[in-house]
Amino acid sequence: MAAKLSMVATPIGNLEDITLRALRVLKEADIIACEDTRVTKKLLSHFDIHTPTVSFHANSGAKGFEKILKLLDEDKQVAVVSDAGTPGVSDPGLELVSVVREKMPEVYVEAIAGPSALAAALSVAGLRAPSFIFYGFLPQKKGRDTLFKEIAASERASVFYESPHRIIKALEALVEFLDADRRIASFANLLNSTKSMLSAPPLKCLRILRSMETKCAANLSLLSKESKEVYYFICLKKWAS
Repeated sequence: MAAKLSMVATPIGNLEDITLRALRVLKEADIIACEDTRVTKKLLSHFDIHTPTVSFHANSGAKGFEKILKLLDEDKQVAVVSDAGTPGVSDPGLELVSVVREKMPEVYVEAIAGPSALAAALSVAGLRAPSFIFYGFLPQKKGRDTLFKEIAASERASVFYESPHRIIKALEALVEFLDADRRIASFANLLNSTKSMLSAPPLKCLRILRSMETKCAANLSLLSKESKEVYYFICLKKWAS
């Protein structure tokens, strides 16, 4: 059978979000490349899937890419998953697809659509945004202020991911560049029972998040260690005139 690379979306906190097609592809694959094999094995166990797994994540380096390319060269069907959501969006899967298309153009690459934190956040943000710019995870140091100025000046909705450990600091810096009539929508754990959703002007949003941090600091710390789905999804847009 010809080599195939399947980018498979998996649930973000709610196992009912898995698609029938994703289950079939995960069962039929020769191997599943996982961001964290421990996380993925819990999903596979729940659905009684016994496909072998291999680790592929941000720290895999050149050897990680070589491992996947070797499997494809052997005409294996490789399914790629992140810990949650759609792989290839702000994770190593993006670079993997690029490398495969460049070095092995004969390999069939397919998207197995499903849960996406980005799409889910935009669908309930209420920003009236026919277009948006997605920044992925913010740079932690170099270029941060330049990016905030770009976001503040944009007429489009702007969306980025941020860690719970850095969300307050990020918004404190961002607020310096935003007009008071700007609207911010903040989401965490969007698709599970501990979801948090907030929509407010910049200063009010910051004030509420500071309050939440004070009341829930221990809980956030625990979640961030044990779950990859607590990242905040921030959507910003100017109020409609």
